[in-house]
Amino acid sequence: MAVVGYTMHAGDLFHPGHLHQLQQCRPHCDFLIVGLLTDEAVESYKRKPVVPLRWRMEIYKALRLVDLVVVQPGRDPTPVLEILQPNVLFHGDDWPDIPGSEWMESRGRKVVVTPYEYGWKSTTEIIELIIEREHSTEGDD
Repeated sequence: MAVVGYTMHAGDLFHPGHLHQLQQCRPHCDFLIVGLLTDEAVESYKRKPVVPLRWRMEIYKALRLVDLVVVQPGRDPTPVLEILQPNVLFHGDDWPDIPGSEWMESRGRKVVVTPYEYGWKSTTEIIELIIEREHSTEGDD
């Protein structure tokens, strides 16, 4: 029986941290599904994404590591998990409470915590760097 894995990403300004999390998921499943959070879901806990959902979906669909990309309407993947019925839920260890883990565990399914890779700039840090660089070059004309 094929092992279906599910992970969720905001995926705004795709960077090596996103890629490495997917690389950590892949060995644990035969079919990897990525749930991309809607713009509204991302904005509910961070900020409005720079890259709209439609564009983020195109990026993730192009990745060989990913077999299917779906829209995840909120931070809690439980409604999507109920439909897709994955065997494994993946999430980075940077969140103390993993959304969807209760649903998975209540059905005897596995939750795999992937180590968050520090050392890469997050999307928020990339945005701050861009703003900082823009401000440092103002008046150079």
